[in-house]
Formats: sequence, structure tokens, C-alpha cells
Amino acid sequence: MSNEHFPVPASSVDAPSALIELSHLSHFYGKFQALKDVSLKVQSGAIGLIGQNGAGKSTLLKILLGLMVPTSGGGTILGRDLLRQRSELRGRIGFMPEAESLIPGMRGVDLVGLAGELSGMPRRQALRRAHEVLSYLELDEVRYRRCDDYSVGMKQRLKLAAALVHDPELLLLDEPTAGLDPQGREAMLRLLHAIASRHGKSLILSTHLLGDIDRVCGQVIIMDRGTVLGCGRIGELRQHWQGRYRICWRELETRTDKTGSGQSFLATLRRMCPVVSPTSRESEALIEVPAGWNNLQFFEMATQSGVILSDIVPEQEDLPRLYHRLIGTEEVH
Repeated sequence: MSNEHFPVPASSVDAPSALIELSHLSHFYGKFQALKDVSLKVQSGAIGLIGQNGAGKSTLLKILLGLMVPTSGGGTILGRDLLRQRSELRGRIGFMPEAESLIPGMRGVDLVGLAGELSGMPRRQALRRAHEVLSYLELDEVRYRRCDDYSVGMKQRLKLAAALVHDPELLLLDEPTAGLDPQGREAMLRLLHAIASRHGKSLILSTHLLGDIDRVCGQVIIMDRGTVLGCGRIGELRQHWQGRYRICWRELETRTDKTGSGQSFLATLRRMCPVVSPTSRESEALIEVPAGWNNLQFFEMATQSGVILSDIVPEQEDLPRLYHRLIGTEEVH
């Protein structure tokens, strides 16, 4: 996908060190408290926003967009005060909603141009920019078609174009892969990764699909029932498990009883290690070794069983395990 028509905003070079910083933010709907004393700080880049229904994600996004004023607390976005400088933030933030939010009967290019005007751009500049963004998102051949006639994947890219048209520094994306088939989802994730990694944009990706977060984001905000349970770089939040390995092997080509040699190796592992869990892949297992273990023992056991070790990788917590650990639930397999 070409990116030559998608300029990097000059302002991204001078972006503040803290993209968003919130302090003791709370919000009530009547007597119901949707956000409870939320304090967090994230740096520029791609940030995942994770949480179950009712976690407070939508309320937080609306406050960041300036659509709602929090009951208490405050903070800054892009170095601007969240409460007192909302008008200055309007042209610096783009939003891609989960709802379709398209105007029936309107041509794609006109809808994206209108989004630019609503963000403060002059009409001629907004239309010119609409053509550029639609070309970048490979919608140039359907730009004059009514948006009603777009496929689901095209509609999602059209919403993304409307969020990008005014060249914002920060994108807020609410379930951007919703309704897409696997091929469309893959294409959208590639787009978002390119926007964040190549074009200097920061983005907050709100989704219930942890795989989308893992593909695109380097930071994460994990919410549950109005509170923030974890915030920061994913690698720093993960637990590194001492003594746990993913081990792979292959049978010797000179042996005729290859299956037997693999089973023999597994049996030896089970005698020596407290936890041995074969994975869905053939000739692979997750191992937890006892205290005082020397990894040379793996090779000795492999030789005795007639197999060759192809990989020994220290195991670390993945994003689903991190999420379920923080919210206090068991991961569903």
C-alpha cells in the first residue's frame, strides 16, 4: 500500500513526552460511577485500551474527545489542558467510532471533506485532503460512489479517512475491525500499524480483541469497572516466568521409530520436570523446570531419547494472560 500521499505531520516531531496524563478522573451518570479516580500517563505511540463492557472505555474516550466533562479530576492531552483548552484540541484529535456514522446518499469524498470542515479546515483544503487520504487508503476508485453502496471493509476505511482528513496527531479508534472478515481485519491492522510506525501518529485502539492490540500497540491501558488496573508498555507489564520454557524438538532422520523417540522424550521430561504441557503443535511442549535446573540436561535427555532439540525459548506472559491476571479472572482457552 503506497504511503507517498500521506505526509508526516510536522507537529509530531515536537510532540510532548507525555501523550496523555490524567489525574484522579471520575465521572458519574446519576448515581452510577463510570470512572473511579483514574490516574494514568502514556507516551506517544500506539496504545491499546482494553476492558469488558462496562469497564469505562467509552466514557474515557468521550472525555478525551471533549464530548463530556468529567465529574472531577483533570489532565492533559498533547500538552493541552483537558478541560480549559478543549477547543484547541479539536483539530489535533481524530475519532473513528464503532457505529457506522455515515450519511446516506453522500458520496465518499464529500463525506470525508465534510469531516475535514467540521474539524476546522477550509472547504477547498478539506476536499483536496479528502482525495489524498482516500487515495492512500485505496478508495480512490470509489470516491464518487455513494457510501451506502460501500462494502463493510470500505465503510471502515471510509470512517478511518474521515478521522485522518485533518491530519490529527492523535487518533481514537473504537473497535476499528468490527464486522470485518479475516482478510479485511488483517488489512485494517496493517494500515493502523503503518500509520503509527511510519507516519508519526499516536493512536488509542479500543477493542475487546486482544490480538489486535498485540499486533499494533506497544502500550496498553487495562480497565475494569471504572478503574485502571494496568497502564504502560506491554513488555514491562508482563511477568517473566522463571524456569518456564517452550521447547521444540525433531526426531533423528536415521531412526525408523520417530514417533516412539518423541514419546520417549516427553516421558523423560515428565519424570524430571514438575510441569510438562504439550501444545497444539507436534513436537513442542511448555516446560516448568525444578529449582537448580541446568539447561544442559535438556540436551542430555534429548540425546538419550533419540531426538534433536530445535529451540528452547524462555516463556513469558502473553497479553491475554496479563489481562486476565490483572482483572482477576481465569483465561478462557
